[in-house]
Amino acid sequence: MRNSVRNLLGLTALGALALTGCSQGATPSAPASSLQAEAKVGVEPGTPSKPLTSAELGPRLLDLIDLGSDYRVKPETTSKHDDMAVVGCPALEQLGSGSADGSLDFPNQAKVSFTYASKDSDLSEEVYSDTDEKIASRSREIFTAMGSCPKYQMVSGSTPIEVTVQKVTAPQRGDEQWGHILTLTAGGRPSVMKQIAVRSGNVLVVLSGSPALVDAHVDKALDKALKPAG
Repeated sequence: MRNSVRNLLGLTALGALALTGCSQGATPSAPASSLQAEAKVGVEPGTPSKPLTSAELGPRLLDLIDLGSDYRVKPETTSKHDDMAVVGCPALEQLGSGSADGSLDFPNQAKVSFTYASKDSDLSEEVYSDTDEKIASRSREIFTAMGSCPKYQMVSGSTPIEVTVQKVTAPQRGDEQWGHILTLTAGGRPSVMKQIAVRSGNVLVVLSGSPALVDAHVDKALDKALKPAG
């Protein structure tokens, strides 16, 4: 499988690997709303802006001061999960047909993950920057593909993970937005995670994890990540 698809699956690996690797606390409830929010395409700026460096993106991430008590930072994993594959979603599978298409491996990026101790729930944030054209086209391709199949299967080693995808309303911020609820089931055990992605100019922010935690912190995450440069 090409690196592009593995990078894409990294956005859902948080929930999937927790589901298959360790016991969970209470499973988050299913979403109350099935409203659909397709990406809202804004007017592209006339003058391309300079990509932000990884050092500039780091301070735009949520931190423990932003989140409050009962959160802790999760150590960054070094596992690459190269054996992860998608079955049953042609749009996602097609992203692996080229060496770069669909890749989230933008040159400039910053990431952080948290655990909410009392709920045994996770929250992950990723912020990327590239040229306006590259980050717009790749983001659009990736998240359109993610929402194109209501059901598919992820296979990690010998473990099949059934994935159902529901498109949901994302905050109307920036130039384009995508929202998904993913239910991942392995061994009959479901786990629900929410993912919100917003692109503004040459910055893409992705917040994923427990639906309740994403809902609680998405506005603050977007305010911080999408602030004007300088």
